[in-house]
Amino acid sequence: MISASDALQRLRDGNRHFVASLGTSEESLPIARSIDLPADQNPFAIVIGCSDARVPAEIVFDQGLGDLFVIRVAGNIASPSQIGSVEFAASRFGCRLVVVLGHSQCGAIRATIEELQRPAENQSRNLRAIVDRVKPAVVPLMSRNPPKDMETLMEYAVRANVSFTVAHLKHSSGVLEQLIDRDGLRIVGAEYSLETGNVDFFDADMT
Repeated sequence: MISASDALQRLRDGNRHFVASLGTSEESLPIARSIDLPADQNPFAIVIGCSDARVPAEIVFDQGLGDLFVIRVAGNIASPSQIGSVEFAASRFGCRLVVVLGHSQCGAIRATIEELQRPAENQSRNLRAIVDRVKPAVVPLMSRNPPKDMETLMEYAVRANVSFTVAHLKHSSGVLEQLIDRDGLRIVGAEYSLETGNVDFFDADMT
């Protein structure tokens, strides 16, 4: 079993390699290794990431097939199905690290801000279900002297949403609470920059 600290270091190292490979002819990224198909999965970390096509966790962290248990949903939210998926992977595979991975320019965050500013009359109830899960993170920002420009507000909101999801995972599941207390599970927040490729684990020291 890989500890949370070792798993986090592997992700840091992989992301550094990914960033160093940007703009080069590097052929050692996971896409080039994809012909080595594992018979079983043995992921060392769980990633709840956004569905945005520009943020594939395996590539961002320079990991191969079977290395990460990835849950992708718009806005990297934690609905019951996502929480259940985390519980499954942490219990079944012994993963001791969960990363909630947000990203810059997130469309789900922008949609939530726009909905709060100008409520839509005929919004899809399915889209609203996503927006409603992002709102608790964004509403406090909007209610206390929010930045006037959208881009700064987006930056704050992306991180607030990640932190909200981290807290929700820590405190809404008895299974995860037990794994945190007894088995060293860590749930951390991170943000991927579409502009640079860097991942910032901005609350990685938290338990």
